[in-house]
Amino acid sequence: MTFGILIDYEFCTGCQSCEVACKEEHGIPVGQWGIHLLDDGPWECSDGKFNWNKYPVPTRLCDLCAKRTAAGKQPSCVHHCLAGVMQYDTVANLAKQLETKPNQVLFVPKPYKY
Repeated sequence: MTFGILIDYEFCTGCQSCEVACKEEHGIPVGQWGIHLLDDGPWECSDGKFNWNKYPVPTRLCDLCAKRTAAGKQPSCVHHCLAGVMQYDTVANLAKQLETKPNQVLFVPKPYKY
């Protein structure tokens, strides 16, 4: 079974709790991330409103918290997401949820082999 993380970036607040939780869980050094928050914006839309998206993106260092998930826990980033916009499950289950709402991204990280 393949697992992944579904992120509803429409409601991500950009708090970076996912980054901090991942760094603490794995002892990742400064300047590297297991999940990294990217910015898109701010930019003005045609209706005069502004858009500013935050995208938490797993990097090649992400192993979906293999030790935590093997123990029946959620990945650290999902557990600590203050906005509750991240879900961990099988890709099949997450794909079904992806069909129900726009502005979501499904990530299936493949950890880098050192």
